[in-house]
Amino acid sequence: MTVDPTAGDTHERQVLRPKLSADQGILARWLPGLDAWKDYQRSWAQHDVVAGLVLATMLVPVGIAYAVASGLPGIYGLYATIVPLIVYAIFGPSRILVLGPDSSLAAVILAVVLPLSGGDPMRAVTLAGAMAVVSGAVCVAAGLARLGFVTELLSKPIRYGYMNGIALTVLLSQVPKLLGFSIESQGPLRDIVAIARGVASGKTNWTAFAIGAATLAVILLLKRSKAVPGILIAVIGATAVVGTLGLAESAGVSVLGPLPHGLPSFRIPWISTAELTTVLSGGLAVALISFADTSVLSRAYAARTRTYVDPNQELVGLGAANLAAGFFQGFPISSSSSRTPVAEAAGAKTQMTGVVGALTVALLIVAAPNLLQNLPTSALAAVVIASAIDLFEIQDLMRIYRVQKWEFWLSVVCFAGVAVFGAIQGIALAVIIALVQFLWDAWRPHYAVLGRAEGVKGYHDISRYPDARRIPGLVLFRWDAPLFFANAELFQECVITAVENAPTRVRWVVVASEPITNVDVTAADVAVELIHALRQSGIVLCFAELKDPVKDKFKRFGLEEQLGRHAFFPTIGAAVGAYLEENPVDWVDWEDRTP
Repeated sequence: MTVDPTAGDTHERQVLRPKLSADQGILARWLPGLDAWKDYQRSWAQHDVVAGLVLATMLVPVGIAYAVASGLPGIYGLYATIVPLIVYAIFGPSRILVLGPDSSLAAVILAVVLPLSGGDPMRAVTLAGAMAVVSGAVCVAAGLARLGFVTELLSKPIRYGYMNGIALTVLLSQVPKLLGFSIESQGPLRDIVAIARGVASGKTNWTAFAIGAATLAVILLLKRSKAVPGILIAVIGATAVVGTLGLAESAGVSVLGPLPHGLPSFRIPWISTAELTTVLSGGLAVALISFADTSVLSRAYAARTRTYVDPNQELVGLGAANLAAGFFQGFPISSSSSRTPVAEAAGAKTQMTGVVGALTVALLIVAAPNLLQNLPTSALAAVVIASAIDLFEIQDLMRIYRVQKWEFWLSVVCFAGVAVFGAIQGIALAVIIALVQFLWDAWRPHYAVLGRAEGVKGYHDISRYPDARRIPGLVLFRWDAPLFFANAELFQECVITAVENAPTRVRWVVVASEPITNVDVTAADVAVELIHALRQSGIVLCFAELKDPVKDKFKRFGLEEQLGRHAFFPTIGAAVGAYLEENPVDWVDWEDRTP
């Protein structure tokens, strides 16, 4: 990715949520783009227009390239650019975020449209449009339900593993086009074998490969420069060479051909019942990917511009743009981590930049549809490959390997899932792994028996402080997780084990409950069993530092009645004091010793 997902986090915390006044009302909440017009300054217009024109030079080749990578005719990449940019300018909360076709979605779209379209390009367009409608509806519904936090459920290693798998899938899908031949895609691993066989059998068009390789080299060499549009220069150069030398006819170089004349029109993408399940799963997958990508990018640029971006409204804006794409002959879209920096570097101030860029692309389609007819397919493949390379995340994964190896291997498993099973199955695997990881952390949480370490304030884990002294007859037990159905039995078992392993006969067990943030009915019933089991052995169970909301649940579930009010203490120190007062034992705290 060209923007570090963690960029701006320090400053982002300083961006305060704005308070909406009564007169702003609905406009500011649901149509932030229109609301921004009230504060639009004339001095911004020049910057937005120039930035929009610069942006358009990149929107055209990238839009066409990603459409082809998604298994669709190139013109529909421009259709997926024009209307969504205008719609996002109305509904989107970010000032300069650029939306459009994206390489991270190409593999998912291709996985749906390729097997269902049967080689019919118009059927592929309809299927892709239906995916965009599904994705848009999901995003809008999630935004209205205030589910903007959902993408936080995918940990960084899992996101890295999935995106690395997507990057590999996209890259491999374009290698045959770079080499000048085609294969039937059957998944990343099988594609590698098919590509090798194609090269070995002499299918490579070396002229097309030379053009594509040169295009890729120019893009990679100039991608660090904000002043020089590397993609535009590379694409124009490749088009000029093929057109001037007539390589399409003489060397068999595949080219884009003339674009259809006309602007996108409203069309409902009807699909059959048999295709519904696949399209729904694909639409859900791109909704999750696009919002995860968009939320990270939006958050990073909000921190840069010192503005607040509501993640729920970001969902609504992204969903509205995808709905527009689906109903106006486009396909699923996301934010762009390559075009947004271009807009920023060109001086963009508001979403007017995107509107100008969209109108410029529309003018190109109407006035000069033959301008890019000699654009070679291998050059478009090079554009997509360059973007796929940017999707790979290696450096931060190495950091994760150094600090926590099991999360690194979790990322590798997710990457392998995408590489072996494909993009849609990979996103399902990523979600499953995320849920398993979340449940595992809560199912088998950390717990500790506490003691008093010499010269250290408070009570601490005796496994970390082997010399810590334990109060005779008292077990201080800390449980570092919510109490719920999956870990309730383990909680009971660990408390009993702590009692059995105590160096002296136990009279009290005090649960240090500050980390316990919730309790459910199953856990409450298990706690009752534990109370009775300890009571039969003459042991009193108490809780210290229990949060008020959790304590309210204890009352509702009948635990307070079982234990008695005297069994709840505000601090561990208060519980220890009560124990020592009721049970005279040989104990002198290091803080109470006479100097």
